[in-house]
Parts: sequence; C-alpha cells; structure tokens
Amino acid sequence: MPHVIVKMYTGRTEDQKNQLAEAITRDVVEIAKCEEKSVSVAIEEVDPSQWPEKVYRPDILNNEANLYKKPGYNPFK
Repeated sequence: MPHVIVKMYTGRTEDQKNQLAEAITRDVVEIAKCEEKSVSVAIEEVDPSQWPEKVYRPDILNNEANLYKKPGYNPFK
C-alpha cells in the first residue's frame, strides 16, 4: 500500500521513467504518510494510436467516480 500505476505514451527513456517513479514515491510518502518501502510504482507504456480504447475509455470514461484529476481532452469528441 499504496501502488501507483502510470499509463503514458511510449517513448520515454528509462532514466525519465525512473525519475518519475522516484518523484511519485517521494510525494506519496509525504502526503499519504507512509513508509517508502510500502510504495510501488508501475509504468505502462501505451502506443498513442491505442490510447483511446486501451486507456481513455476504460480508465477515464468508465471510471470517473475514482478520478481525482480529470483530463482536459476527450479523443472521442
């Protein structure tokens, strides 16, 4: 607890992904008041052409009740 999953377009370097995971971990530890050893971060890369159906529809449109930060775009409009 907690486990964070980041889904983003392909193309970031391993260094960028590691930096992102480290920054997320620091913030989770500070805000959620938990130990660093309790935090895990996964990064799932998604091809941009597959984003609407693999991420936007299932994770955003069909899961709005769990969103705390909604995106400012809709690929279906």
